[in-house]
Amino acid sequence: MTLRIERVTDAATVLRGAHLFDEAIDPAATERFLASPTHHLLFAYDDEVADPMYPVGMISAAELTHPDKGTEMFLNELGVDELAQRRGIGAALVRALVDLAREQGCSGMWVGTEPDNVAAQATYRSTGSDSSEPFVAFTWEF
Repeated sequence: MTLRIERVTDAATVLRGAHLFDEAIDPAATERFLASPTHHLLFAYDDEVADPMYPVGMISAAELTHPDKGTEMFLNELGVDELAQRRGIGAALVRALVDLAREQGCSGMWVGTEPDNVAAQATYRSTGSDSSEPFVAFTWEF
């Protein structure tokens, strides 16, 4: 496998990776996301597959700035094509995001995941993260 990770800057590329997201791609949300310099979307490509423009993984994140914490990178979503899982693609995307967070001057990076999502937890631990604190999430849906 020859992995290539690139930042996504246009909606057409996002659509080529629609299979990597949890929900259907919303064109207006895509344009808004891509327009913000503090939003980041990276796609992973395996140059050894039949179509080198077919993304096999993605990671999305946003820089969050707070008056007393500075700027942190929030890892919003990580997705790897089912046929490409368990090959280190998710970990490579996380490491690329860590590098980007450092380049952007972030003081740290964080992510939340479900307690039973063993694969996600293993991926994050393999990249140097340690979940030393319990995490509780509350959500509001509108």
